[in-house]
Amino acid sequence: MKIQDYIKDEISKLDRSIVATPQNREYLESFAKATGGSGFLLMQMAMNFGYKIALENVQDELNVDAQSTRVQ
Repeated sequence: MKIQDYIKDEISKLDRSIVATPQNREYLESFAKATGGSGFLLMQMAMNFGYKIALENVQDELNVDAQSTRVQ
């Protein structure tokens, strides 16, 4: 399995998980404010969001590396 395929697969799993993965930081912050900023659900959403950001950052770096390799 290629790393890009793995990343896409992991991100799609986050979209299908029991706990929703916030699409952006603003959504996570508004959910935290609405719920008083505590609880298991908020913690799980924050972990999912962190994992999503990490995957997207790795994907971005792979894309940059691939582009710079083509230029050379």
